[in-house]
Amino acid sequence: MGTSALSKKPWWTLPENFHAPMVFHMEEDQEELIFGHGDTYLRCIEVHSHTLIQLESWFTATGQTRVTVVGPHRARQWLLHMFCCMGSQNSCRHDQGRYPWLNCGSGGLDGGVLAELCGTLDY
Repeated sequence: MGTSALSKKPWWTLPENFHAPMVFHMEEDQEELIFGHGDTYLRCIEVHSHTLIQLESWFTATGQTRVTVVGPHRARQWLLHMFCCMGSQNSCRHDQGRYPWLNCGSGGLDGGVLAELCGTLDY
């Protein structure tokens, strides 16, 4: 169960995790790369990142998807970083974004791994 380190309550019971949701757009092909065909990995990513993610397809010429993420602030920052890395043309940055998803099916990211990864980001 995802809990806040300070309160030991599940993250979804804390109102501050729902203030100012992160909203951005991504291309349809990037959505499929990250979340899998038919959003196969969406639930797994939500569980292991301690977030809720809403995907809304927009009818645009480029097939963009609106992505809304709520959850702890550091988890949202971490997800945005991973999404940006996976969308990068630079193969090293792409792999940096892809690495956590590879573990998603085998136990995935726990709070300790997420905190460790968040601590390595430069903001």
